Amino acid sequence: MCQECGCSQKGPYKIDGQPVGEVVLSGGQHAMVEDKPAGHVHTHSHAPGHAHPHVHLDLNLPVLAQNDRFAERNRGAFQALGLVVLNVVSSPGAGKTTLLRKTLETLKGRRRAAVIVGDLATENDADRLRTTGAPVVQVTTGTLCHLEAEMISRALAKLDLKNLDLLIIENVGNLVCPASFDLGEGTRVALLSTTEGEDKPLKYPPIFQNADAVILTKTDLAEAVEFNRAAALANLRQASPKARLFETSAKTGTGISEWCDYLAGLRTR
Repeated sequence: MCQECGCSQKGPYKIDGQPVGEVVLSGGQHAMVEDKPAGHVHTHSHAPGHAHPHVHLDLNLPVLAQNDRFAERNRGAFQALGLVVLNVVSSPGAGKTTLLRKTLETLKGRRRAAVIVGDLATENDADRLRTTGAPVVQVTTGTLCHLEAEMISRALAKLDLKNLDLLIIENVGNLVCPASFDLGEGTRVALLSTTEGEDKPLKYPPIFQNADAVILTKTDLAEAVEFNRAAALANLRQASPKARLFETSAKTGTGISEWCDYLAGLRTR
């Protein structure tokens, strides 16, 4: 996946609209700081009035190995705080943001929740979630089709983690690459909407195989799109036999209580 196709080579990205420091590698190639402890940073002027940090990195270290190091650091911090962390993945348009807005509204008074949102561009989804009153941090990935653990590590600095019980990471809409990148979460949640068709779990198995919970969304539209529920549930069970399964409609409220009860019962792991 990402490690084979090369899309893991991220360029500049932003957190809450602020660019994350760009670095220049040998040969003049621009990249991002991957791992501060792995190298050293200094400022070097290229021309009058122009300066930026440089990082010397071990470029032979596999992309996923670097990500996994950040993920373990994130996981250790979450466990120390007793913080339940979800990584929510799906295709674009599966209903992640609408479901999460309904989830945040329903969990008020039961869990102190915050959200980190990943999108290639715009803060539209973050703005929608902020209407719930929950703290929200936007990671704008630029060209990258998934979130990485290093991005989450940076975004955490924007949150008061000691006053949270639940952190929800809304990953970039993509059924392929997010499956490969551990963010340090304790629970991975995959969404499938009735509007996508019944065979998605079989066509994109890794994203469902790695899920602890699977949510079938937009059930209110099932009849209109001639959704075959029995076939979809069979495919989900084949791809993800151990995952908890929820059938929901954020519009009508179907299944939301059951989903939120599940979240309220989760503990750090």
